[in-house]
Amino acid sequence: MLRNTTGASRLDILHWLKDPAAHFPPRRHADLAGDGVTVRAVAAKLGVSRRVAGAQLDLLVRLGLLRAKGVRYRVYYRRDEIRIAEVARMFEKGW
Repeated sequence: MLRNTTGASRLDILHWLKDPAAHFPPRRHADLAGDGVTVRAVAAKLGVSRRVAGAQLDLLVRLGLLRAKGVRYRVYYRRDEIRIAEVARMFEKGW
């Protein structure tokens, strides 16, 4: 699921969210490291519509690799480091 054409986008998103302050502009009402980033920020970074970025983020949430959190009127996405480590261990064991 992560290796097709749009899979590169998902891998990019996971990479960017590892250090969101280095890859996204600061937000006035949210902490990038603690809260994460919005669909709008990811869409701008990928150069795609919010709908496309939202679909990519939703898939990563369903896979358990990202967590979504509502802050005010927006949804922020951040990595689920525990789940990512579990998936990495599964691949290391030859899953």
